[in-house]
Amino acid sequence: MFRPFIRKQILDSCMIESRRFPGSARRAAAAAAAGRFLSGFRWFAAVVVTASVVLLPPDARSFGLQSPAAMKTASVEKAPDFVLRDLTDRKFRLSDFRGKQPVLIVFSATWCAFCKEEIPRYKFIHATYAKQGLEIVNIDIQESKEKVARFAARQGLPYRVLLDREGIVAGIYGIRGVPSMVLVDANGNILCRQCQRVEPLIEAFLKKR
Repeated sequence: MFRPFIRKQILDSCMIESRRFPGSARRAAAAAAAGRFLSGFRWFAAVVVTASVVLLPPDARSFGLQSPAAMKTASVEKAPDFVLRDLTDRKFRLSDFRGKQPVLIVFSATWCAFCKEEIPRYKFIHATYAKQGLEIVNIDIQESKEKVARFAARQGLPYRVLLDREGIVAGIYGIRGVPSMVLVDANGNILCRQCQRVEPLIEAFLKKR
């Protein structure tokens, strides 16, 4: 998107320099001006790229699926424990699964159109990996039990739906939008946040068990 701007700046520089010299000297002066501009632009671009690498947060620089080696060397982030009730009023405590099985947490809301579009994917993940030991739970944020229960029944959700009525758990996990997935391993460590390709991570972890 910067190409038209660069082309214009080069032409302007060449025209300014060429007016200062007569005859054949104009061409040489114009070429020199273009060279100086490009050299300066390359230096500026290098500074911008370097600054973006240094200043951007780690999640922005390494968006996507991490390699196993990178995951081993990355700092371990413990998943904050929480207790919520599901639609049948049973308590769900995350730490109860520590040392036993991984947990995929899906933060969502009934009004979220994209959350609804992702439900077939969540159902597939549940059907494929629940029998292998994955626990998947949906945390609905700041909605009434009655509204969420009707939505869950219409959608035929096969996994547990938890109620975060005050949005406290979503706040603890730093959720900024829905849907948002957090994968927690059996040791209580967060493997990924807002994973775009969570299935390979689930498979890799379950194979190690």
